[in-house]
Amino acid sequence: MRYVAVFCGSRNGASDVYIEGAMRLGKELASRKMTLVYGGSSLGVMGAVADSVLEAGGQVIGVMPKFLDSKERSHQNLSELIIVDSMHERKAKMADLAEGFITLPGGPGTMEEFFEIFTWGQLGLHQKPLGILNINHYYDPLVALFHHMTDEQFMDEKFRSMALVDTEPSGLLDQFVSFKPIDVRTYLTEDRT
Repeated sequence: MRYVAVFCGSRNGASDVYIEGAMRLGKELASRKMTLVYGGSSLGVMGAVADSVLEAGGQVIGVMPKFLDSKERSHQNLSELIIVDSMHERKAKMADLAEGFITLPGGPGTMEEFFEIFTWGQLGLHQKPLGILNINHYYDPLVALFHHMTDEQFMDEKFRSMALVDTEPSGLLDQFVSFKPIDVRTYLTEDRT
């Protein structure tokens, strides 16, 4: 695996632990010679993960919509910065480039990116690993919601387990290396009448 997309916030969060966790991920990606693909911002968790990859000698590709270029302040020291016309193009470009996806703490935009990729995997539109780096247990409520969805039969267990979760970058990336795509044919063809 050479290209990993990271979805995360352009804010720092309430604690330094989020920036520190993003920096640990960046160093781990660089040490494994994995190129970071991300939203292109210099701010918050986004900026921290990009800076740490670059400081460790790694490669970073940013994908930034034109209209956000001034608001999020695109990172000026990336290996490559791709400017696109819309948020839809941003997500599509990141999905095309990436061989796996990691979600760090962030807000609604981060969740929207995560859930779109999760849904695409559920529908069989990709077979790439999708992980949650659960820094400071930020995503414990989301993981609990996935279990609730499964218990209430709105999601099959095999789809719940698609979202790989770890509190440490090395553990999550190790799961990526051993990831085996699930068979989605039963989901797409099962008669629900």
